[in-house]
Amino acid sequence: MRTFAAILAFLGVFGVVPAHRLNRQSNPAASQGPNLFTRHYQEGEKLSYHMEATNEDHVGTKSYEAQADGIVKKDSAGNFYEEYQWSALAWDGKAIPVAPDFRQVLSLDPGFKPSFPDLQHAGSGLVGPVLDFMTFYVDLGLAIRKGGLNHVGDHVYVPFGRPTSWAAGEGLIIGEDSIDFDITLQKVDRAANTATVLIRHVPPAEPKISLPTPWMHVPVADTPNNWVEVGKSKDGKYVASVGKETFDVVIETSLTDGRILSATMDNPVEVLERECSDAALTSCGEPIRYQIRRLIEIR
Repeated sequence: MRTFAAILAFLGVFGVVPAHRLNRQSNPAASQGPNLFTRHYQEGEKLSYHMEATNEDHVGTKSYEAQADGIVKKDSAGNFYEEYQWSALAWDGKAIPVAPDFRQVLSLDPGFKPSFPDLQHAGSGLVGPVLDFMTFYVDLGLAIRKGGLNHVGDHVYVPFGRPTSWAAGEGLIIGEDSIDFDITLQKVDRAANTATVLIRHVPPAEPKISLPTPWMHVPVADTPNNWVEVGKSKDGKYVASVGKETFDVVIETSLTDGRILSATMDNPVEVLERECSDAALTSCGEPIRYQIRRLIEIR
């Protein structure tokens, strides 16, 4: 559920600040003008992607794979969108039935108004793939809308920073992260007619997540903490975790029509976790440190 930050930024935040104002290297021309990542749609065009993912933490590793097959359509205003049907879903090698009537709508047309998918009709096994797939479109959509990505190294920074939550019952009291977007044109291959963009989801200078106790404010890594989870276990204790989360999303596109050819997401979280006996999280055991790492690929 930690992909919510990217999705909410795409839906509501399009302000961009030059990266050099945030003590990051920047091409001054990168914040304006057109870029290579423009999608040229053809109604009726068919697309097909295979997705594979792993999610590893200190307990073990889970994996999934799924197939998304889509077709390009137009809305009543003449804007293009891609409508996908999912199939061949499997978690840890076990096949999971997919709701036959569920469709996911995505678009790289700047005129198309994005909306959040109706996950109630997707089925629990498909929530992860649907949100991960949407994240690739969200990130490339930001690159398209920002413009100015014409030469290798061109760079824009998209501030967001507001907290986004995935706490939704099942004993999870707090689940929040806070990220900004750092977008760079990484590679142009004229022979292969492709372009590659790197979208880094990075901790803001001042993350706005809820940190209910002082020990959670101490940085776990080399930036302010931008990720937090607090849950209540069946034995009545509280498991409190805090840390640093980043995403590195690399997307290769066609220079002919702008469609996604392949994409990867590397989503590590450096975690410090303590088990506590009180809701205020002040009476806690010794901390443990570990890494959560999600790796997602579409091709």
